[in-house]
Amino acid sequence: MKKLKLNELGRLSVSEFKDSIKIPLVVILENVRSALNTGSVFRTCDAFAVEKIILTGFTAQPPHKDILKSALGATNSVNWEYFSDTATAIEQLRAGGYKIFAAEQTDSGILLPDFMPESNTKLVLIFGNEVDGVSDETLQLCDGCLELPQYGTKHSLNVAVCAGIFIYDLFSKLKP
Repeated sequence: MKKLKLNELGRLSVSEFKDSIKIPLVVILENVRSALNTGSVFRTCDAFAVEKIILTGFTAQPPHKDILKSALGATNSVNWEYFSDTATAIEQLRAGGYKIFAAEQTDSGILLPDFMPESNTKLVLIFGNEVDGVSDETLQLCDGCLELPQYGTKHSLNVAVCAGIFIYDLFSKLKP
C-alpha cells in the first residue's frame, strides 16, 4: 500500500470543476462567526460538487484570510454569493423551485438518515451560527428541518463538521 501523490488523484482543474455537473444542493451559511468554519465548508462543497454556497448576515466572505487558509483554493472552484439577509436568499431560491431545509434541532425535524429527497428535487440546506443555530425568523421560512441523531452528552457539533456530514449524506442521495 502506498499513499497517492496529489498528481495521482486525477482531480479536475478549477475550470473543469466549474463546468462539471453538480448535485442540486445550495448551502446557506447564516451568521457563521468563524471564517475558518466558512472555509472548511467551502472545501467540503468542492469535494462533493455542491452547486453553490450562499453567505448571509455577518458570515465572512472571501478573500478573508481565515477562509482562504482553510478553503485551500475552494473559493475559486465553488460558486458563491452574499446576501445581507437570509430571507432574500430564500425567496430567490424558492422562486427557482428549491425546497428549503435547516440543519437544526426542532420539535418536528426529520432525522437525516430517514430523509430521502424526491427525485429531481433541488435542495437548500441552511447552517446557522455556532452558538445560536439557525435564526427563528429563518426557521419560519423553511419547508422543514433535518437533524443529525446524536448519542453523547453534547447537544451539537461544530458547524463545519455538521455541514460535512450533511453534505456527504445528501451527495450520496442526490448524485447523478
